Amino acid sequence: MDFFDEVGPAALGSQLRRLTDTMTSQAAEVYDLYHLPFEPRWFPVFYTVASEPGRHVGDIAERIGQTHAAVSQVVKDLAKHDLVVVQRGEADLRRSVVTLSDKGAALWPALQQQTADVRQATDALLAETRHNLWLAIEEMEYALSRQSLASRVKTLRDARVTDEVRLLDYAPAYQPDFKRLNVEWIERYFRVEAADLKALDHPDEYILQRGGRILLAQYRGQVVGACALLKMDADTYELAKMAVSPTAQGLGIGFQLGQAAIAQAQALGARRLYLESNTKLKPALSLYHKLGFRKTVAGQPSPYERCNIQMELLLAK
Repeated sequence: MDFFDEVGPAALGSQLRRLTDTMTSQAAEVYDLYHLPFEPRWFPVFYTVASEPGRHVGDIAERIGQTHAAVSQVVKDLAKHDLVVVQRGEADLRRSVVTLSDKGAALWPALQQQTADVRQATDALLAETRHNLWLAIEEMEYALSRQSLASRVKTLRDARVTDEVRLLDYAPAYQPDFKRLNVEWIERYFRVEAADLKALDHPDEYILQRGGRILLAQYRGQVVGACALLKMDADTYELAKMAVSPTAQGLGIGFQLGQAAIAQAQALGARRLYLESNTKLKPALSLYHKLGFRKTVAGQPSPYERCNIQMELLLAK
C-alpha cells in the first residue's frame, strides 16, 4: 500500500510538499521553454517588484505572504544575478527599496507572456480535476487562520487524555507520590521549605484531619499529578500543593485537577478559594487564570518565602 494511502490526511503536509516539489520541478522546465535564466522561487518577489516598483522588503513580504527573512534572501539572489537594484529609501534610510535593474527590466516582458501562458494552462489543468485545488487551498488557508492545525490536534489529544486520566482520592499509599511530585517542581525553581515538608511528610495530620482534601491524577497507571485543598475557615479553602510531573505536562491534567478541586470545594460549602504562587511560574499562573482565579490586592501573610502573588476565586453560593 502507498504510504499516503495508508496514513491518509495525517500526511497532508507531506503530500502537499510532494506536490510542491513536482510543480517546482515542472515550473523550471517552463522557464527553459522561454529561455529565461530564472528560478521558480524568485517569481513572487520579482513579479511584485516589477509590477509595483519601489516597495520595501517588508512591504513585499506582506504582499506575498512570506517572511521578511525569506524575501530578503530572494532579493539578495536577484541582486546577485543583476536582476534587481537595492537602495536605501529616501524617507527612511533603514529600509531597503527594491527596483528592477536594466537586465531585470529587459526580462520582464518575456516573463509577463510566460505568466499569461502558464495561467491559461493552469486553468485548463484545474478544469481537468474534480475539485478545484486553487479554491480548496484558499478555503484551507482560511480554515487554518481560524484555528491552527496544532490547536485542532491539541483539542483532540486533550479530549483523549481526559478520558484516560483517573482522578483518585488520597490514601496513605500515595504519600510518596504526593511528596515526589511536589518536591520535583519546587526544587526546579526554588528550595523546599519547612512548611512544605510538614504537609508533604504528614498530609493526614496537616491537611486531611483539619478538614482538607487531596486529589491525585493517574495516567496510564502512573500517579502524575496532585493538588490539595487546605481548610482556612468555614468559608475559605486554599488550593495548594498542585503539581504535575514533567512527563505529563501539556496534557491538560493540571486543568482537570483544578476543576475537580473547585468542585470539591463547592461540595464542602466553600465560598472562596485562595492560592499562593510566584510570578516566575508563568504556565501555572496561566492555568489559575483559566480556572477563574484573580490576583488579590491585599492577602494574608504567607509561610513561604517563594510566594509573591496571591489569587482568589469566589464561588457561587
